Amino acid sequence: MGRVDFLPERLPAKLTPQWRLGLTARGLGGVAATDRYVIVSDRDLADTMDVYHCLAADSGTILWTVRQPAAGNLDYGNTSRATPVIAEDRVYLFGAFGHLLCVELPTGKVLWQTALAVEFGPPQGRLPWGLCGTPLLVEGKLIVAPGSATASLAALDAATGAVLWKCPGGPPSYGSFIVATLGGVRQIVGHDADSLGGWDLATGRRRWQLVPRRQNDYNVPTPLVWNGHLIVSTENNGTRMFGFTQDGIIVAEPVAQTMDLAPETHSPVIVGDLLFGVHNELVCLDLKDGLRTRWRGDDAGFADHTTLVASTERLLIATMEGELLLIATDPASYRLLSRGLALPDEKDAYSHPAFVGTQVYWRGNEALYAFSLSER
Repeated sequence: MGRVDFLPERLPAKLTPQWRLGLTARGLGGVAATDRYVIVSDRDLADTMDVYHCLAADSGTILWTVRQPAAGNLDYGNTSRATPVIAEDRVYLFGAFGHLLCVELPTGKVLWQTALAVEFGPPQGRLPWGLCGTPLLVEGKLIVAPGSATASLAALDAATGAVLWKCPGGPPSYGSFIVATLGGVRQIVGHDADSLGGWDLATGRRRWQLVPRRQNDYNVPTPLVWNGHLIVSTENNGTRMFGFTQDGIIVAEPVAQTMDLAPETHSPVIVGDLLFGVHNELVCLDLKDGLRTRWRGDDAGFADHTTLVASTERLLIATMEGELLLIATDPASYRLLSRGLALPDEKDAYSHPAFVGTQVYWRGNEALYAFSLSER
């Protein structure tokens, strides 16, 4: 999670956009990209439709646009919270009101679509942020979290949209799921509104449930896996490392835990045996040493939500104020390598950028921008 193949030794002296596409609505969902295509979510002027644009990666030219009626009113606006999922010649688009579309990537043709609330029933509870989790594509299955009483979690055939299985349970969380082999068992792992869980990939049966000691987490950060352990970070329960039995069931008592890293909406990343995450400061935790805090780094950009990606040697942090910070993955101390203001006219930049080689595609509230991280 949060890993990229390339980060430069230093950021370019000036982060000048190669192209810019103006957008209509405030954006929260991440950008998806390949070396040919960039996918970004938007809304129409009347704010009654989800709008998705596919752009040429080299020029920013709009290649196609898909519109899906999706009326409603959510906190922080109504655009999609999920990141589009690109798989070969298809892209899966998921809106905050539960509309899911499978689109042919080169043409924009809608191959199939469904509305989770119609297919599975409305989500339980009040969801002021809407449905936020990015669908998980694994072994031909698209895993989604309708959060209804009969389908807390469900799997669709990625090719056709047909329902393969559904599992009853609780309301949805605001986070995304992963697939991992834990305790020798390959399983889906993530949160519902009130608990952490593991589900059987083939049948959807819930294998285990763990209710945290402190309630009312938003459960936004994505879980991580390290050396057969599950790493979970939330705002009320901090960061915890869990082990598993030989039959793939979580051991309720954490192997290690700390409140030094307790992010509300930010997902940490792992580099080697170190965990990096932002919680008012940039925090480096030692996974081999019981989540011991190795160092903290202070910067004004860490005071609010950030997105963080890592290569083997460096971290790149994108701040709400449109700034990029390049930091060494040094276990000994915090070392800021360089920084640059990429979005000078943007505020509250929640969207996760997409990285393809040296290219970065970052969505602000007003526009989508393309940058190169290379000086050339």
